[in-house]
Amino acid sequence: MAAFSAAMAESLAGYYEFIGAQMHKWADPLTQEQFWSNPRGYGNSAGHLVLHVTGNLNYYIGARLAGTGYVRNRDLEFTDASGRPKEEVLEAFDRAIAMVAGAIRGQSEEDWMRDYSAEREPQAKNRFTIVLRCAGHAYHHVGQMIYIYRELEKK
Repeated sequence: MAAFSAAMAESLAGYYEFIGAQMHKWADPLTQEQFWSNPRGYGNSAGHLVLHVTGNLNYYIGARLAGTGYVRNRDLEFTDASGRPKEEVLEAFDRAIAMVAGAIRGQSEEDWMRDYSAEREPQAKNRFTIVLRCAGHAYHHVGQMIYIYRELEKK
């Protein structure tokens, strides 16, 4: 069973690294202005999506699983009007992905089924479930990034 646990951890960590690469694929070509613009008039900008995924991972996996002490301001992830440099926002995202991958690779076989709880997450009862749910959530937002990129590409 330990071999399966190690293989699962490596696959999950690799998937988060893939998500990171995909986020960059669609965010990197955007200008600073495009990164913070909302081409559809509803939803979010690419910048706000990156802030949101970064906050999500830093809270649900960083603070609650890896013990980083991260304190989340979820509302600000969608409303931050500072227009911070795109590179700074993406670097914070990259650090979150690296932290998640490291936390996943550090889980023992017994750790995966340890109890888990967090604000706004009543369904994740163990560590495996939250790692899986956060991966799906992050990749969902990569899909939104593709739509934003394609809309901006038309202009």
